[in-house]
Amino acid sequence: QVQLVESGGGTVQAGGSLRLSCAASGRTFSSYNMGWFRQAPGKEREFVAGLNWTGYRTQYADSVKGRFTISRNNAETTVHLQMNSLKLEDTAVYYCAAGAWGVNNRDYPYWGQGTQVTVSS
Repeated sequence: QVQLVESGGGTVQAGGSLRLSCAASGRTFSSYNMGWFRQAPGKEREFVAGLNWTGYRTQYADSVKGRFTISRNNAETTVHLQMNSLKLEDTAVYYCAAGAWGVNNRDYPYWGQGTQVTVSS
């Protein structure tokens, strides 16, 4: 089992950058694939980026490819999402998740509480 706590959200102007962090507790962190999801008001929670347990395999939603980068540090049990060239449509609550490899919510049994990202014009 693993517990997840996100941080790093905030308000940024369009074109700016933010770095989200996810701190994980639990001795089995390094065995989990990790993902970032987001949920905008009135929309379903959607996949943003995924990283396998080794850190060598990544997957991104088309909407963020080339702008977002997911990374992990197994020694520090942290996962990060570097977000560059932010757009208004990136505004959402961002969630860190741990589980199997996939792009669906059901692939990840463990979730953080979320952190708000607001992109302003």
